[in-house]
Amino acid sequence: MFYEPKNGHGLPHNPFKAIVAPRPIAWVSSLSGEGVANLAPYSFFNAVSDAPPMLMISSSPVPDSRGKDTLDNILKTNEFVVHIVPHAMRDAMNVTSGDYPPNDDEFVRAGLEKAPCNLVSPPRIADAPVAMECRHHINLGLPGEGGVRGSHVIFGEVVGIHIADSALKDGMLDVTAYNPLARLGYMDYSSVTDVFSLNRPKV
Repeated sequence: MFYEPKNGHGLPHNPFKAIVAPRPIAWVSSLSGEGVANLAPYSFFNAVSDAPPMLMISSSPVPDSRGKDTLDNILKTNEFVVHIVPHAMRDAMNVTSGDYPPNDDEFVRAGLEKAPCNLVSPPRIADAPVAMECRHHINLGLPGEGGVRGSHVIFGEVVGIHIADSALKDGMLDVTAYNPLARLGYMDYSSVTDVFSLNRPKV
């Protein structure tokens, strides 16, 4: 089949998110201007640079066209923390994906223990295998459709990284120690269980 997204696809569900998969999931903690902790997952996420380390998350508007709490918090405080979601914490991650009121602390709702960060104010998930402390670098607004507010791409510099000792093996990060979750589209997920290596050709 072929379709132009602007004209619709004629399928029961939009296939675009399922095409670009698997996608890593950023489990983002932030603080409101009033100091209320927020925690939410984002699957439009990736690393974009390693020197300095930079990453991006894309925040879509909620149905009433207001910004998501994470986006509003980052733009107000310029700080956030990105966690990698282990398979064992998938249910807690799913709890935090709800569209809760701005004063709702998703750490409490999901039963997650907070731990302080070293360089930024938002708390981190104490049991997360990886947590990256970030400072907001730049925000890029994308066009919306039908008069609805578009997505915002947030770029942040990673200024501090926490790695659980259990996730390190022979001095290297071992993702099979925690099986990071990935988004596939629709309501589907996967997790990394197998790893293989390929050496680049020498030219």
